Parts: sequence; structure tokens; C-alpha cells
Amino acid sequence: MTTSRIKQLAVALGAGALLVGFTGHQPPTPDQAGPFPRGERAPAQNFTGVVYMHPLIKDDPTFNVVSGNVTFEPGARSHWHTHAAGQILLITDGVGYYQEKGQPVRLLRKGEVIKAQPGVEHWHGASPKQRMTHVSLNVNTEKGIVTWLEPVTDQEYNSYKP
Repeated sequence: MTTSRIKQLAVALGAGALLVGFTGHQPPTPDQAGPFPRGERAPAQNFTGVVYMHPLIKDDPTFNVVSGNVTFEPGARSHWHTHAAGQILLITDGVGYYQEKGQPVRLLRKGEVIKAQPGVEHWHGASPKQRMTHVSLNVNTEKGIVTWLEPVTDQEYNSYKP
């Protein structure tokens, strides 16, 4: 084998090793929910079941947004609530549910985007057997962030029809 060919192989092997290092996927640690930390336990007065929240953007007067990473353990869900300026949910992991008052429960999967319109009563959470994580974007916070309402009943939660 020529010196030139050995150098080509060495470069190719080095590049391959570098790519493996960059593309190797590490599973999240127990303290993570997707790319973000899992956060702290959410307040029980607004949720049913085990929910964790990690703030991403605290109330920001320049962008008028509050954002957080929220992880719902299986069966956990928010209470009914509204947002004066609406809310955007970016589903980053798992399988969950979303429902607007008077509408059927929707199944949510990783990669979906929900736009809860201003003032619309809704709830969201994990499916009964899988956790669900989303990034929440509460926009135009100068209008208010959230108004919490009553808990979602087991009958409402279990009304999902595939």
C-alpha cells in the first residue's frame, strides 16, 4: 500500500470517528425531558398527577412571552384553563391528550403543534400509559398569562375515542 493511500484511509477513518461522535444520540438522563432539564414538580393545585416544569423564558417584556418545558407522567394532566392571549404547545416527546371545551379529546404525538386560541378553555396532559413533554409558549403576556379553572374529571380524561 502506498503512503498516499495510507494517508487517505487515515483521513477517512478519522472523519468517520468524528461523525460518530457528533451523531451519537445519548438518551436523556432521569432529570431531563428531551433536550431540557425535567425541572421541579408543578403545583398540585393546577394539575392532576405528577407534572414537572422547567422555565425556559421567564416573563420577558421585550418579547412578551413566558416559555417552559413541561413533562406529564402517565395519566397526569392540567386543570381546565384559559390564556387571555392564547398558548402554543410544541410536543417534543411522548403521547398525550388535548381538549377544548365542547370538543372531543385529541391525541397528541411528538412533533405536533397546538395553538390554543385566546380565551378558549382547554386542558392537556399525558396519555394513560405514556408520558408527554411539551414546550409551552404563552405569548402577549401583557394581556395576562393563565387563568386556572376546575380539575379535569376522570370521565372527561377517559373520553378519548380513537
